[in-house]
Amino acid sequence: MASSSSSTCGRAQLAIGLLLAVALGNAALVAVVDAGYPRGGGGDYRAQFLFQQNAARAAMGLPALRWDERVAAYARSYAESRRGDCALVHSPGPYGENLFWGSGTGWAPAQAVGAWLAERPRYDYWSNRCTGGMCGHYTQIVWRGTARVGCAMVDCYNGRGTFITCNYDPPGNYVGMRPY
Repeated sequence: MASSSSSTCGRAQLAIGLLLAVALGNAALVAVVDAGYPRGGGGDYRAQFLFQQNAARAAMGLPALRWDERVAAYARSYAESRRGDCALVHSPGPYGENLFWGSGTGWAPAQAVGAWLAERPRYDYWSNRCTGGMCGHYTQIVWRGTARVGCAMVDCYNGRGTFITCNYDPPGNYVGMRPY
């Protein structure tokens, strides 16, 4: 079982209805990356997060996201703070944020990113709305103004699953604005 959540701190955020959809149990996906990078840290670890996100951006004619250690440090700190409950609760920070949770162990960054990108068919560019479910994780990934990303993944205490977070700078998902 997997679940996810997306957020942007800033002036305007996606409609609260998306958050309610998560609370009501609609198909939601969440991922988290380990603060200590036990599953292939370093460059390979970063590449696991960047590859699919940058492929999606390239498909829309957008520049690639760059890994940012400052943003990654924030993601690691927040992921570590959620290790006890692994709740899909957004951080109060200044970044856009996608969250993923999967039950059990063995989750990989690509699975979290893939879950977020699977929302693409639900985004209708012309109406600038999500149709048939959530799409805010996808729109954060392809937000034109976002340039930097940092992610982290942790195993939850007591075998409660895996928590993955990616943070985006500058954030996206401003109400009334198209991502690209």
